[in-house]
Amino acid sequence: MAEAPTSPYEAFMTDPEAEAALLASENPQPVHYQKAALGIDEVAPGFVVLRKMADIQALTRSRDVLQFGGQGQGGMAGGGGLGLGGHHVAIPLELDGAEHTKWRKILDPVFAPKKMAPLEPRIRERSAALIDRFIDRHEVDAYEEWCEPLPSGVFLSIMGIPESELAHFLGFKNVILPSGAPGAPMPTLEERDAAFTDCETWFAAEFDRREKSGNYGEDVIGWLMQVDVDGRRITRDELHGICNLLMIAGLDTVAASLACILAHLARHPDRRRTILASPDIWPSAIEEIFRFESPVTQGYRHATKDIELPSGTMKAGTNAVLWWSAANVDGEAFDDPLEVRLDRQPNPHIGFASGWHRCLGSHLARMELRAALDVWHSRIPDYDIPEGVELRYSANPRAPHTLPLTW
Repeated sequence: MAEAPTSPYEAFMTDPEAEAALLASENPQPVHYQKAALGIDEVAPGFVVLRKMADIQALTRSRDVLQFGGQGQGGMAGGGGLGLGGHHVAIPLELDGAEHTKWRKILDPVFAPKKMAPLEPRIRERSAALIDRFIDRHEVDAYEEWCEPLPSGVFLSIMGIPESELAHFLGFKNVILPSGAPGAPMPTLEERDAAFTDCETWFAAEFDRREKSGNYGEDVIGWLMQVDVDGRRITRDELHGICNLLMIAGLDTVAASLACILAHLARHPDRRRTILASPDIWPSAIEEIFRFESPVTQGYRHATKDIELPSGTMKAGTNAVLWWSAANVDGEAFDDPLEVRLDRQPNPHIGFASGWHRCLGSHLARMELRAALDVWHSRIPDYDIPEGVELRYSANPRAPHTLPLTW
């Protein structure tokens, strides 16, 4: 590099090979697969990229690692201090150590498989209702009319938010966490600040309404408002930090995952026919396509002490980008990693991250993907991407934000 970058995030994004790979119409994995042999790849002083599964697993399981270098995601990415919690700390994502452990113990039970299972009929019903709107047209932009609104509606339901608020929530979500779609404008810091203020104002009014009525509701917001934290009620600041994070996580990554899987099966009708002939393989097929497509491509970590990794020592004070997508096609972790095996077992991919900060909502996401894709293929089993259409993918989450399909 001829000139030092102004931030680690900028250093990473100035890697043209990595950026070009993420925006490619097919898959970024071949480039990452080739570069995985680099091990600890220093792209700027004090800033490295990790792509090997063993390195990433060793780092994320260490207690000497912070999630975002102690400054939140907003600081790491040059976001003016506005991370996923907005004007509050995103709980539990932006916490570390004992505080992080405490909040995971509080929040994990509400997203446990048994808690999520009763939502499946609701997901199936909503999936079918959305399909009803376009099935007779024999064509659709699947991202716009199905992949995006489906998990958003599920999120509103479990949070106890009226579906009439969906457009409002999508409005400020798309500013807070822009799609990154090729050619899409990036919001200014002032616009992100205003969007977070709008979001937090909405939640504050909802908290006030429930407190005044004394009816907290049988949903995530109601449960959180009554939870015990160290012998006291949760504070408003903590409520905002959790709800802001859940809002963003619930409205974005599952949509990207649905779009990546639909696009993959549209390109590979032989795999689609295999699944439809044996629907019981849906769970393993989804895991494998998820591994290969890796909709959530990367995360950040910061070493507070020297940490020994298989590829060498990561020095104290070093910031790192961890490429989940590269690790998911690491030849040392998977046999024939660039081959999609719908029945691959075991499949230790890290598409939901790894270590102490593994995705809180992974059980819900898996159930949503399985139920929704089963409904789609029961209604629309054969579909294609129109001839001549080249899909363009956003970076992270990785997804085709325009996904035309015909049947």
